[in-house]
Amino acid sequence: MLKVTYIDRSDIHISVPAELVSGKRHLTAQEISILKQNLNISEDPLWQNVYVDASENGFDPSLIRSSVFRGFIVLGRLRPAKLKYHDLELETGIYRSQLTDIVTGNDNVIRNVLYFENYRLGDRVMLFNIQEMSCTKHSKFGEGILKHGEPEENRIWISVGNENGGRSVLPFESMIPADAYLWSRYRDDAKLMQRFVELTEAGNTGGLDTYGTVGNDAVVKNTTLLKDAKIGACAYIKGAFKLKNITVLSSEDEVSQIGEGVEMVNGIMGYGSRVFYQAVAVRFVIGRNCQLKYGARLLNSVLGDNSTVSCCEMLNNLIFPFHEQHHNSSFLIASTVMGQSNIASGATIGSNHNSRSPDGEMIAERGFWPGLCSDFKHNSRFAAFVLVSKGSYQHELDIPYPFSLISAGENGDQAIHIVPAWWFMYDMFAIVRNKYKFQSRDKRAVKVQHIETDPLAPDTMQEIMSSLDKIINLTALILPGLDKEAAEDAGTPAELYQAAKDFLHQNPDADFTLSDPQCQRKYGATIFKPVQAYKMYRKIVKYFAARTIVEYCAAVKKETLTHEVVGCLRELPLYTSWLNVGGQIIPEDKINELFTLVRNGTIADWEGVHHFYDACALAYPQYKARYALYLLERLYSRRIEEFTGDIYQNIVADVTVVSSDMYASSFSSREKDYTDYYRRMTYRNIDEMTSVLGSLDDNSFLRELRADTEKFNNDLRVVFGGICAEAGIHD
Repeated sequence: MLKVTYIDRSDIHISVPAELVSGKRHLTAQEISILKQNLNISEDPLWQNVYVDASENGFDPSLIRSSVFRGFIVLGRLRPAKLKYHDLELETGIYRSQLTDIVTGNDNVIRNVLYFENYRLGDRVMLFNIQEMSCTKHSKFGEGILKHGEPEENRIWISVGNENGGRSVLPFESMIPADAYLWSRYRDDAKLMQRFVELTEAGNTGGLDTYGTVGNDAVVKNTTLLKDAKIGACAYIKGAFKLKNITVLSSEDEVSQIGEGVEMVNGIMGYGSRVFYQAVAVRFVIGRNCQLKYGARLLNSVLGDNSTVSCCEMLNNLIFPFHEQHHNSSFLIASTVMGQSNIASGATIGSNHNSRSPDGEMIAERGFWPGLCSDFKHNSRFAAFVLVSKGSYQHELDIPYPFSLISAGENGDQAIHIVPAWWFMYDMFAIVRNKYKFQSRDKRAVKVQHIETDPLAPDTMQEIMSSLDKIINLTALILPGLDKEAAEDAGTPAELYQAAKDFLHQNPDADFTLSDPQCQRKYGATIFKPVQAYKMYRKIVKYFAARTIVEYCAAVKKETLTHEVVGCLRELPLYTSWLNVGGQIIPEDKINELFTLVRNGTIADWEGVHHFYDACALAYPQYKARYALYLLERLYSRRIEEFTGDIYQNIVADVTVVSSDMYASSFSSREKDYTDYYRRMTYRNIDEMTSVLGSLDDNSFLRELRADTEKFNNDLRVVFGGICAEAGIHD
């Protein structure tokens, strides 16, 4: 029922914060007369509630017409001028609007803002055709903080990763996926969880004195409701339906935009992001340079930088940077997807749960790519760069093999089929292009979230090393059928492991399959081409290790790798367990160090956490180099000081082959677009095809890759040539 309050205008008392009236003055009698003639009304009959710019010619009363002033009104410089943004061109001034407790900047346009309350504007702001734009005294602008007197249940939580809220995080303005990941994963550490809440509250006075803000050069037009909103500089909002309790981060270098029919409630939108065409976001954090459009629904989710989401539905997700999902029939629920991912049309991820409550979840390392019309049962887990073929997967999956192809069994075969290292054997072009592709798509002017875009990094290498062990152990189980004599000679588990490893080395053309019961509940998985995968995995690890050492030598200005350089590498800390933290690859020991600093109060706010990430990023090349040395020693089962000249020559030969194959396969893959009959048949002639596709010789990616490959192969021979010569002397 509506409540009516009658106003006694004879007893109105309006207080204005003293800091707002510096450089301001009251209206003159002539100015009040002009305002009244232009059909303006003030709640204060004496117009003492209105303050204007005190500079010479700083206020022109003729630029205010048919408007109502309530509470205090503090106006910046108001002179005859025009503001133009795209095709919208308006004269400065206040027209047909009702203002309550408003502070404007210089040269603003406020036109047809029917209800405008408790906002402070920057300079050159354009507000045009807005039904309601207001801010309550207790607004949090999408952050998970509390004001004085508010109960705990008033907090805005985002239930990422799990529908039952057990992994919920509090949004805050500077949140990046790394923060959300650490908060959502270590739930058993009660002290850490409480400290994360305290970090979020740091700097919050709790005062009930909040006001909305609009930054310099922002434009808001044709919008229905904008309430409790903090709008950054240069933001462009047009035709939005409902924007409530949100922060829109924007700057001149990273302009954010909100378009037609958009509804956004309780969340934070990152710099340079764009939300258009009936998209809906509720309880969210959207990173930098993201797009949400064409009716997409983003609910209870954190979306990482450089991601594009359209048409689909996403609920209760934590998404790392470079996520692609733009098909109307796909949805993603209760998942942690660790970036560089692509969700195909018809993918239904999260439709099946394994208990009587919606508490199932899925975790996919970076590079997750499910095929068309794929569906999965929670809980499921996927290693990095797993490609899942089209199919309905009726049982929970646990895929530990990175860069693999997964497909459903055929003709009654219930076991899933896995080809480990499939990307390296059959589509190296995609892996090589990923690094270049993601780097070119990163349009962030400020890169707070550090992102590893190279598919070959410590996180994927540790998965490959684990997969190598798994392939050896599974081969050991069937070794009696492959090499009975070797199996009989192996008297201990360690000897059997070594015998299986020797068999894989000595039989490169062996053709058999393995059975891995853990990859799928009930029916397990059949591992195809294990020998080829084993060989390719080892080559890729060598390539990563050699490339990393080459990069290290360049960084420390050493022309060649020598035992002296190896000694320097040994002095660096060795980390063998790595985590993908929001897209940044960080040693697990460093994360434990971070937690200690947070728990004991040394780090007191999220800015301090971000500085810790920055320090890890600066040291990352050294951490990688030490890890690369460790990998080479693992592959050859000896210290690098014991490597012979033959071993170094083997490393250089294998790595050169991998490097050259990367370019050759990339060129061959693109060349098919010009030579394959079925690719060419839609064109009338070669000239038309070239006009559509461009010339193969003009492909900038291939030109850059060719130059990089030639340089790397040369650097590799030079860097390893020195220590190879040293090893030859000692042989």
